[in-house]
Amino acid sequence: MTRAALPPLHLLLALAVVAVWGTNFVVIKWGLEDFPPLTFAALRFMFAVLPAVFFLKRPAVPWWNLALYGVFIGVGQFGMLYIAMTHWISPGLASLVVQTQAFFTIGLAMLLTGERVKPYQLVALGLAAAGLGWLISHVSAELTLVGLGLVLIAAMSWAGGNTAQRSAGQVNMLAYVVWASVFSAPPLFALALISEGWPAMSQAVTHASPAAWAAVLWQSVGNTIFGYTAWGWLLAQHPTATVAPLALMVPVFGMGASAILLGEALTPWKLGAAALVLAGLALNTLWPRFAGRQAAP
Repeated sequence: MTRAALPPLHLLLALAVVAVWGTNFVVIKWGLEDFPPLTFAALRFMFAVLPAVFFLKRPAVPWWNLALYGVFIGVGQFGMLYIAMTHWISPGLASLVVQTQAFFTIGLAMLLTGERVKPYQLVALGLAAAGLGWLISHVSAELTLVGLGLVLIAAMSWAGGNTAQRSAGQVNMLAYVVWASVFSAPPLFALALISEGWPAMSQAVTHASPAAWAAVLWQSVGNTIFGYTAWGWLLAQHPTATVAPLALMVPVFGMGASAILLGEALTPWKLGAAALVLAGLALNTLWPRFAGRQAAP
């Protein structure tokens, strides 16, 4: 396959996915108004499993791989992200900081394979680190150190999930995510029971508004079922280098939706920090493609 541009309909599908993934941070914030964070995360993964698990064949990967992915993504990524977004970080900033998973993924790959860091990756990491440093210098109610730390843990966990998924080889991504979610929901329910308590959990479930339940279903159906299915299909149809750069739009949609729907202010320091982080992500994503074109005869 060549690195041609996506056909218009495929491009619209890709933009729809990144729009769903970006605006999902606003949906998370809405859901957290009625659900405690770990209960919310547990429900999200429960509905990702049911009823889809009865219609999708388990992918031909070891159970331990599914469990690793499920725990990393369910407990590590979304559990920590939901906790952070209750009080300690705004949705727009969360959508930006969690994208640092790209650098944690590279770090894990180097640790596991012995691959050496490339110069452009060091520059990209430096730009992203400068953006995070700028964020830290503006700690406030919108961005606390606790929130930043929790979202960075979420990003590291996402990287762990990426590593587990890549080691599984070529699989049906939707089936993989659904079956891995079997290992996400139970520990989240257990942690919710321990930290939030049964009274708070049952109160939330019985008194949640229709909008809160819609947020749960959007997490499960829109974000997981539609998002992963469509993205996996696009990656199967086109080179990764053609599709992957569009994921850079996720924090753009996240910060934009948070500003429009939640009234989150896009102050100059936020935009400056976002520019640095996104520049680092863009360099890391696009440089290999650019260098490949320059080297081509």
